[in-house]
Amino acid sequence: MSEKQIRNIGIMAHIDAGKTTTTERILYYTGENHKIGEVDNGEATMDWMQQEQDRGITITSAATTCYWKDHQINIIDTPGHVDFTAEVERSLRVLDGAVGVVCAVSGVEPQTETVWHQANNYDVPRIAFVNKMDRMGADFYSVLEQIEKKLSEHPVALFIPVGAESDFRGVIDLIRMKYLTFDQSDKGSTVIENDIPSDMQEKADEYREKLIDAVASYSDEITELYFDGQEIPEEMIISTLRSCTIKRELLPVFVGSSLKNIGVQPLLDGVVDLLPSPAEVRPMKAYWEKKDKEIEVVHDEKGQLMGLIFKIQVDPQAGPLCFIRMYSGVLKKGVSVFNATKAKKERINRLLRMHADREEDISEIKAGDIGVIVGFKLAQTGDTIATEQNPYLLEKMHFPNPVISVAIEPASTDDQGKLKKALEMLSMEDPTFTYKDDSETGQLVISGMGELHLDVLVTRITKEMKINARVGNPQVSYRESITSQAEEKNFVFERMIANKENWASISLKASPLPAGSGNQLTISARTRDIPDEIVASVKNGIEAAFKSGIKFGYECTDIAIDVTEIGYDELRSTTFANEACANMAFDAVCQKAGAVLMEPIMEVKISAPSQYIGDVISSITQRGGIVNSMESRPSADIVSAEAPLARMFGYTTVLRSSTQGRGSFSMEFGHYAPKS
Repeated sequence: MSEKQIRNIGIMAHIDAGKTTTTERILYYTGENHKIGEVDNGEATMDWMQQEQDRGITITSAATTCYWKDHQINIIDTPGHVDFTAEVERSLRVLDGAVGVVCAVSGVEPQTETVWHQANNYDVPRIAFVNKMDRMGADFYSVLEQIEKKLSEHPVALFIPVGAESDFRGVIDLIRMKYLTFDQSDKGSTVIENDIPSDMQEKADEYREKLIDAVASYSDEITELYFDGQEIPEEMIISTLRSCTIKRELLPVFVGSSLKNIGVQPLLDGVVDLLPSPAEVRPMKAYWEKKDKEIEVVHDEKGQLMGLIFKIQVDPQAGPLCFIRMYSGVLKKGVSVFNATKAKKERINRLLRMHADREEDISEIKAGDIGVIVGFKLAQTGDTIATEQNPYLLEKMHFPNPVISVAIEPASTDDQGKLKKALEMLSMEDPTFTYKDDSETGQLVISGMGELHLDVLVTRITKEMKINARVGNPQVSYRESITSQAEEKNFVFERMIANKENWASISLKASPLPAGSGNQLTISARTRDIPDEIVASVKNGIEAAFKSGIKFGYECTDIAIDVTEIGYDELRSTTFANEACANMAFDAVCQKAGAVLMEPIMEVKISAPSQYIGDVISSITQRGGIVNSMESRPSADIVSAEAPLARMFGYTTVLRSSTQGRGSFSMEFGHYAPKS
């Protein structure tokens, strides 16, 4: 199959907007599934993990392949919950296009905005599907307005609904001006074309006019035909829409109800007709650090080998399954390839195409395609597969730091080894999950993005992997920083070890950085006459100090260190002395610079009916939160606030009781601020 016939798409949206249900319908109509699995009864194909079926939410981004009108569609079903942001981020990184699912009742919700902004960062072309038109309170036209205002898009309806709520019957195709209904006796597989109902003709003409007006702005040919009063060919409208979608000038909007089997086939047509093939997206950038060279990677099967591992899933029998997106060249089964990130060769035992939880053996993965490698032992998320002669790295993925931790303790020594293996496997799968041995307390501490994230991981350890372990209460992952500039001149380290003198001298400056900058290390000292291993040991000493903290043992953030001088004595200078000296000098200069404890401040969005908003605001301010904005919507009011994570534990229960169970909230990391 040629590159032009491949579509790599993601389905993205707020939690509970119907992403997985939509995917189930896509798999059914493309013949991939012989029956439709429902999320509500725990049978969804894409939610193959036991916990996803129990909780009715998507946790991992399952990849699956299906075929529609001679096109291969690789679909990645991404989670909607902010705690699984890494899953969304790594999926968007390798997609060529996306379908944004928006609920016709709730409209553009906070998490829709978050995911939308993530997709903007990767410049992913999109189409939108307004789902759940059969639900009470569904309003397609209000959602169109919200898409324009909240997502700063230029939405263009290609279909409009006929009826709404329990009266929702079908959709009107504004390009072909036909009324489409879906035969419920065969679960909507048969699409019936009808004339537009007379009571809908005026609305259809109005929105057809808006559609033509939108595409005419980008096509002189359509403008001329329009002014001459001539018929505008369908192909011309679709090709203009396609070009505008790929350039992100227009957002085509589809409508339906996945649960009621209405409107999914037109959406599939939209994926094939409007979203780009791998050959049509902008080239990827790749760089070779040692030679300070950058190239653009164009999709080409005959080009040099280059692919990105965007996800790892550990299978108990097969070992790590490495999901890879190929950008250039062809990956073949049974050969050894070069992992440019790790600078190591690894052998490909098998290549697979995934169908949610079922797999199919394939012999190769070509440029533009997505598949799975079995056999790699060292690979991690974000690694680049290239050639030893040209070890270019594709752009790295950036994941946020974990902000919440719990202590976990095996029930017996037998479980200890199992637990370490399980944690190793989970951290390989999920870049936002980390674990470490706390040297002070002797405890094993695991960290993640939120209470739900850790709860899911702990449940996987105890239920899925059947490891007996006790878990402590959630703890906040604090950071340390500094408040002012300071300098430490000629800090000296001297020690006799095994009758050999170990000596080092170092001068450095410390400066605070703006929130969210991370740490910076610069070595401006003249190092021409100093051996590389001495300079490297100074670097190692300071990088270790960033991790071990200043006063309280928490990792440092937003600190710039400039090493202005490194002393060197041929007889006495050792790597050990320089590493220790740099570490101790860091502590000394940061103490002078006013060390401060930093706590994570979360961005909180709370949705509740208007009569409870007073109680909601009071509940958030009592927790040290600051309300930034409020917004009224027909279904509920939205409060945007910032609050310290330490005081948000257990907020779910408080919100439920103060809103009679009708309030909900989402929370994601904002920034670190000095602890009050």
